[in-house]
Amino acid sequence: MKVFDTLTNTKKELEFEDKIRIYLCGVTVYDESHIGHARTIIVFDVLRKFLEDKNIPVELIQNFTDVDDKIINKAQSENLTALDISSKYIKNYFDDFRQLNVKDATMFPKATEHIDDIISFVKKLIDNNHAYVSKNGVYFSVEKFSGYGKLSKKKIEELQSGSRIEVDEAKKDPLDFAIWKFSDIEPLWDSPWGKGRPGWHIECSAMSLKYLGTNFEIHGGGRDLIFPHHENEIAQSESLTGDNFAKNWMHVGMVTINGEKMSKSIGNIRSIKHVLENWGPNIIRLFCLSGHYSKPIDYSEELLNENLIKWRQAEAAYYELIHADGSVSQGIEWLQKISEEFDNALEDDLNTHLATTAFFQLVKEINRVSVESIFGKDESQLIKKEFSRMMKILGLIIPEISIDKKQEIDKMIADREIFRKEKQFEKADQIRDKLNEMNVVLVDHKKRTVWMKKEKIKSEN
Repeated sequence: MKVFDTLTNTKKELEFEDKIRIYLCGVTVYDESHIGHARTIIVFDVLRKFLEDKNIPVELIQNFTDVDDKIINKAQSENLTALDISSKYIKNYFDDFRQLNVKDATMFPKATEHIDDIISFVKKLIDNNHAYVSKNGVYFSVEKFSGYGKLSKKKIEELQSGSRIEVDEAKKDPLDFAIWKFSDIEPLWDSPWGKGRPGWHIECSAMSLKYLGTNFEIHGGGRDLIFPHHENEIAQSESLTGDNFAKNWMHVGMVTINGEKMSKSIGNIRSIKHVLENWGPNIIRLFCLSGHYSKPIDYSEELLNENLIKWRQAEAAYYELIHADGSVSQGIEWLQKISEEFDNALEDDLNTHLATTAFFQLVKEINRVSVESIFGKDESQLIKKEFSRMMKILGLIIPEISIDKKQEIDKMIADREIFRKEKQFEKADQIRDKLNEMNVVLVDHKKRTVWMKKEKIKSEN
């Protein structure tokens, strides 16, 4: 498999020994997670599921930033503690992403649980002269790391000349960044230099190195984290270890809303709760995977509706396979070709756009054949196995129908036909209404009628 590495600006073979180690920068838990967070985490969820489908073990570490100025400000405005705020939004995170069928990370470390690790990290940077103590805190000295700017391709001289960083007389250089902030506001911890809390960048460095070691396979996050967050992570981590921090850097493009960047001031942020309530998990996942992960994608009702139409076709294909009980063998030579196209797309820098295109080609073939005929049981089992594999990797879910429930619905439909033939239309309509309540719809073909159970989508007109 090849992935695009932001550091080298090239597509590289994903090399590993016994497993793929991934560190994914998680959310700062001061508010609800939004559709931008969803896209990044869904992209890495597909990467993980694809690798695991190929029997490659994956260790995915995804942190929670649970100490931050934004959390503290929110706590003060609501007369709560920072722990109250972070605990609330961590719980909401799991509620949201489990509904989105995102597999839990191997571990979810919190910054507040790693203060000793962070203090030790800061001490070593001071000892090797890459950081210094000032009256406001401990700062990393950017000039001491010769590779600064290599990820973002920014030059130190240009950053200094164009710097809009708030002037801090305690800094030796405007580009130096805090790795320990002195403070008398809770939450705070004792340190050898004074009470305070860690800087944002040092948290991820300490946790990633603790759990994954140096030179792990993939460090990921949104493109907005390239500078300064990931740039600073590289600087402080490689200054500490003297070794390469991560082999590959994967960055996911931003989500815009009708062409504009999401912003609280504009009021155009779409929380995951909101989009789940209106569109459900499958449409949201298809939306997030509809373009190449590295490019921006625009959240619009039009694109969501396009994915809804495609999803209805996928549901229809699934139920055609459920109902398949024919004895006539159908040619399914197209199955292997589509399967290869799906895998090839993901192996080429996780191209989920082409992978979903292959998946919907499979859907199209299933529905095309079903209009004219019925798949034999052997063929339907082969197709269903591949259909289910693609669905699992993409993280899409159609709830399984039990044999008992299928037989119950089959009987209701058969009874309705009997009532219709006997002109007992009131009883037939009662069954139809009950089927509607169950979101069961009838699909007419030339020689038969089958049923499908549709996912209920609030935004569907």
